[in-house]
Amino acid sequence: MGSAANVEGTDTSEEEAGLTKLWKEVRELSLGCGSDVERLHLPPSPIQFLRDFVMPNKPCIITDGLPHWPALTKWTNAYLTALLQNQIVSLHFTPNGRADSVVKPTINSDSCFVSAHVERIPFPAALEYIAGSEHWERGAVAYAQEQNGCFMSEYSLLAQDVETDIPWATEALGSKPEAVNLWIGNERATTSFHKDHYENLYVVVSGEKHFLLLPPTDLHRMYIKEYPAAHYVRSEENGEFKIELDTPLRYVPWSSVDPYPPSSQAEQERMLFPRYFNGPKPFECTVRAGEMLYLPSLWFHHVKQTPDSEGRTIAINYWYDMQFDIKYAYYNFLQSLG
Repeated sequence: MGSAANVEGTDTSEEEAGLTKLWKEVRELSLGCGSDVERLHLPPSPIQFLRDFVMPNKPCIITDGLPHWPALTKWTNAYLTALLQNQIVSLHFTPNGRADSVVKPTINSDSCFVSAHVERIPFPAALEYIAGSEHWERGAVAYAQEQNGCFMSEYSLLAQDVETDIPWATEALGSKPEAVNLWIGNERATTSFHKDHYENLYVVVSGEKHFLLLPPTDLHRMYIKEYPAAHYVRSEENGEFKIELDTPLRYVPWSSVDPYPPSSQAEQERMLFPRYFNGPKPFECTVRAGEMLYLPSLWFHHVKQTPDSEGRTIAINYWYDMQFDIKYAYYNFLQSLG
């Protein structure tokens, strides 16, 4: 927000009061004033899903909608390794588990948006990097998170164990998923606050995922800034990481907020980002194995995870195209005020 006036005749204090009123009213009218996400025991009908969740842009968790999925019982490390023993997959490496996030390389340098170092390796080796604790001492955190439809391109042999779409969501939304992605990680990998232009059906197969969620109307609490894009480069000799700026230089709009800052930086973070830390509490939920989260389009989400007894958390998500309707126009207007 500007220091004086972004809209003629409106000062900063009035803007802050207006934003605070907006955050409150959205919760009172549509989302509820608590921090819990509504849970449904069984999948909704297409009409119910559209009416009660998609149209009001409201998340929910389906707790018992996937008992027929073979993946829930079959996807042990031994099974996955045997089935995918000859498959080459993309594995993302970072020094700290924070890929696609804002990083300050040194005390005296500016922050940048840093993507992971990616290597193409056989799946058995990738799984060992993720679930094998002996690799952790080398300082690299591995995460299979290629996105862009990676399930059917890199893991298609597993398609027999899941559904290639969510039938009731497909009927409600009027199309098949744009992309289906597989995620395999451990507790060291986190996902920073961001949003997607998709209706997202997120299924946990093993372990647990822990989400912080904020609606699109809380945009100004995210302190989105344009950061120069960069990427990690990992040395083949000693495994150490360095950060290199992308060429040609480009900028990525990303949230500046870390909801779990180190204790030594917590006070400073609260001073830098008061709208986030002093505003309404984010919605919080844990999605367990066999459960599905509907994450509406444009919702900001931060994700942590807890592995199962075999040292991994596995999830599949289905990205359906969002409708670029009046809600999108409202969001763009709100964004223009920042």
